[in-house]
Amino acid sequence: MRLAAIDIGTNASRLLITEVISNERSAPVFNKLNLVRVPLRLGFDVFETGEISKPRINMILETMKAYAHLMKAYQVDRHIAVATSAMRDAKNRIDIVRKIYLETGINIEVISGDFEASLIYESHIAENLDTNSNYLYVDVGGGSTELTFFTAGELVFKHSFNIGTIRLLKDLVHESDWDFMKDTIKENIKGVKNTIAIGTGGNINKIFSMSKRKDGKPIQLELLKDYYKEFSSCSLEDRIRLYNLRSDRADVIVPALLIYIQVMKWASIDEMLVPKIGLADGLVQHLYAEMIH
Repeated sequence: MRLAAIDIGTNASRLLITEVISNERSAPVFNKLNLVRVPLRLGFDVFETGEISKPRINMILETMKAYAHLMKAYQVDRHIAVATSAMRDAKNRIDIVRKIYLETGINIEVISGDFEASLIYESHIAENLDTNSNYLYVDVGGGSTELTFFTAGELVFKHSFNIGTIRLLKDLVHESDWDFMKDTIKENIKGVKNTIAIGTGGNINKIFSMSKRKDGKPIQLELLKDYYKEFSSCSLEDRIRLYNLRSDRADVIVPALLIYIQVMKWASIDEMLVPKIGLADGLVQHLYAEMIH
């Protein structure tokens, strides 16, 4: 069976096409066939004007048409499409969702921050990890950051904060937003020993690749601080040139690092696992679970 997930984020949209191999005796295997990313950068419109501009609506539409063609080419059986923070905040989201459905047949659900947080852990990463440890999922996007905390395999809390990379670039995150995140972390995680962070999102995946760490090995808070200092001290142009970063990654990677560092600091966590998954992975698992129940 072939399933697809579309994640329309604040900075980029992604289409993940997966083959699910299942038999009754064992757990299903999810094989990634293709992952396509398009830097739509919706947050640059929404966080400035409150809505998505005509040129960018056209970009979304062309992207969704391309996704529809790809799903047809791959003979996808079922798909799911969601939009997150930027679309949540866009005044013209209803018109856009309707237009996309009429022209492509893709029905986009604009999801809440809480649902977004739950989708990340639906990728079931923690199930393969040591149950004696506690895990804090940290998913940093362009418009929001989702935190989900597990102890002894049980969900303790999940919350979505309006702190994201594009919001930070646009200077739209206030001191009170940081304070709220800090207080929430301290209230829910204070005194919990053996906590490991699980970092998700395109920026931490990029940092992990640059660090040359082996898959499954954690990345240290000190290393994230080093990268933050290094990237902050050079211009956007130098970041693109010296570190071979795309322009739509080079600007958001600095605020992303700041968010990961603050969360780990407040939670007294020294290291982070980076399983290189994203919202689309959780979406495919969610779609599969819906289909078999």
